[in-house]
Amino acid sequence: MIWLSIEKDRELPLTRQIVDQISSAILSGRLRPGEQLPSTRELASTLRISRNAIMDAYEQLVAEGYLVSRSGSGTYVEDGVYLESGHQSKLSSSKDTVNNILTSFIDFRSGLPYLELFPYKKWGNLAQEICGEAESSIWSYGDPQGREELRGTLAGYLHRTRGVNCHPGQILITSGAVQALTLVVKLLLNDQRPFIIEEPSNNDIRSIFCSSGSPLIPIQVDQFGIKTQLLPVESHPAFVFTTPSHQFPLGGNLPVKRRVELIQFARKSSCFIVEDDYDSEYRYEGFPVSSLQGLDPDRVIYIGSFSKILSPALRLGYIVVPENLVQPCREIKRLLDLHSPTLEQLVMAKFIKEGHLGKHIARMKKLYKSRRDHVVKELNTGFSGSIQISGDKTGLHLIVQFPGRIFDDQLLNACLEAGVRVYPVEEHALIKGYHQDKILLGYGHLEMEKIIEGIRKLANVLGR
Repeated sequence: MIWLSIEKDRELPLTRQIVDQISSAILSGRLRPGEQLPSTRELASTLRISRNAIMDAYEQLVAEGYLVSRSGSGTYVEDGVYLESGHQSKLSSSKDTVNNILTSFIDFRSGLPYLELFPYKKWGNLAQEICGEAESSIWSYGDPQGREELRGTLAGYLHRTRGVNCHPGQILITSGAVQALTLVVKLLLNDQRPFIIEEPSNNDIRSIFCSSGSPLIPIQVDQFGIKTQLLPVESHPAFVFTTPSHQFPLGGNLPVKRRVELIQFARKSSCFIVEDDYDSEYRYEGFPVSSLQGLDPDRVIYIGSFSKILSPALRLGYIVVPENLVQPCREIKRLLDLHSPTLEQLVMAKFIKEGHLGKHIARMKKLYKSRRDHVVKELNTGFSGSIQISGDKTGLHLIVQFPGRIFDDQLLNACLEAGVRVYPVEEHALIKGYHQDKILLGYGHLEMEKIIEGIRKLANVLGR
């Protein structure tokens, strides 16, 4: 079954969204030559959008040669348009999913903030103030390490809220956490030493590290986080990557005993610890857990970003490095992109300094906690105690375990057919077979009614 994901709040017109997705489906073979598409009236009703948008999309696809219209019969996929690709996802290549029903779905993707409450007006006013008051020098090339205004403000903010122990000279402003992780690769993995990473862990992060060609050593996690007793001293790794305040994806919080053991391992192995603190500001029980970096600033590299607490579109992140890594890291950053955007840095510095970030986090924390509570309530109602929920004390997602279930392509396709997209934990596992019955449910970006509707649809599928 082929699906259309229509996002009405995007700047991209609905017609262009439909054209792009149908043409892609035809080129990839998900819509086959001669296959009939739904009528414009039927598709408009299914997607709950204007019929004119569908008609315009079909006309454009006919004009470009993707479709052919047969009078009195309907609209069909043209012959000879399939373009074989070297890569297709398991979902899109499955023959069972290829037919002519298109629809929108509720997407429980993790890590997305609720952007409707982004402080647009305040951000815009601050940008206007800065542009009106700033000297012409801000429009020239900047410091590769980042604006001093932001680094100074950020050092104080991180110390107050996360217990990070650093001065502004140890901070480099990056284009999101991805660039910070890339700096780690170029800084520490240039001699092919192995690195240690949690298992399971974020697929994209693992791919960034593996791009260096260095050997990977996975260490399993439990409900608390990385199992420090399994760390191999004889491996001499370049670093240990960890998400101690909210393990991704399983959600554990690493106890202080294991944090101490991890630091002791790093000291004994002469390696660094890379701490990804990706969303721990949103802790719903008590205060946010202090950073690992605060226990040993000389051994821990600390990474954070504003993507989940404000907006991923800002592309602003930061990396805090020990003193001896500042200069080499600064030079690598310079060679990557010279410097991060100046205006956004200045606005962010003022946004933090004037207390707007703290107010925004407090507001969003209240909203996300309410959504988390509704997710838990709906899950317990829909599945009558037959599930196990974990990782729900922090962040924008939680884990649901369905004992006896396996979230394979067939089950995931059934969820999609019902209008729900969920994400199996197994996709983030290097060692397969341990998490087949678990899914991630991201809820931060979803309206309450969508959360309720999505979980009820999921219950209908899994209750069959």
